Amino acid sequence: MITPLFRPQFAPQIQCVIDRLYSETLSQDPAIRQLAQAKGLTHDGQRGFYEAMKDARLPVTPEFGALLYILTRSTRAQHIIEFGTSFGVSTLFLAAALRDNGGGRLVTSELLPDKAERASANLREAGLADLVDIRIGDARATLSRDLPESIDLILLDASKGLYLDLLLLLEPALRKGGLVISDRADLDGDDGGRAAAYLSYLATPANGYRMASITTQALGQTFAHDVAVRA
Repeated sequence: MITPLFRPQFAPQIQCVIDRLYSETLSQDPAIRQLAQAKGLTHDGQRGFYEAMKDARLPVTPEFGALLYILTRSTRAQHIIEFGTSFGVSTLFLAAALRDNGGGRLVTSELLPDKAERASANLREAGLADLVDIRIGDARATLSRDLPESIDLILLDASKGLYLDLLLLLEPALRKGGLVISDRADLDGDDGGRAAAYLSYLATPANGYRMASITTQALGQTFAHDVAVRA
């Protein structure tokens, strides 16, 4: 039996998948991380990093996942864009909130086909696949077409060097009061400064955002995140 890493709060069909993925993260991801680090691959700015981590779940922390659910519910979001699907852990939190909001559409982009396939299977198992459109490839292309006219929430959780590019791509459709949420953690919990331009953009009042940075804890590390609202 899988022991939940945090207080169960979803319907059993969804909770079971989330608990399994976190359990697999604890049992399998550390060895994958060590192999990547032995090759000198520690962050997403390095060529070959994502291929080296293709079997790692790389989930958001449980606390940050719960926050994603709460923010989606509290803003009554119906249209969400996600950069960085991986195995779909963050996607599950967002889609669960969409379901509880009465429905909606989540468009998420994943670079690696194998990861997209696993995420799709996890969403089907959780009964949330009907809410999610998984696109495979470079997000600068996959997220440039067939999007909602109005976006309620954007989650950036992949290559930090692309955060500003993707925000500027999606920004014209982001509604007033819409949220931009980011995860900035590398394998060591830091972002290596690659999100500096993105953070500077959000922190400049003239660009129309108000933001806060937070941290969560997991696996003995501190992970950085940001939440911004379009003013």
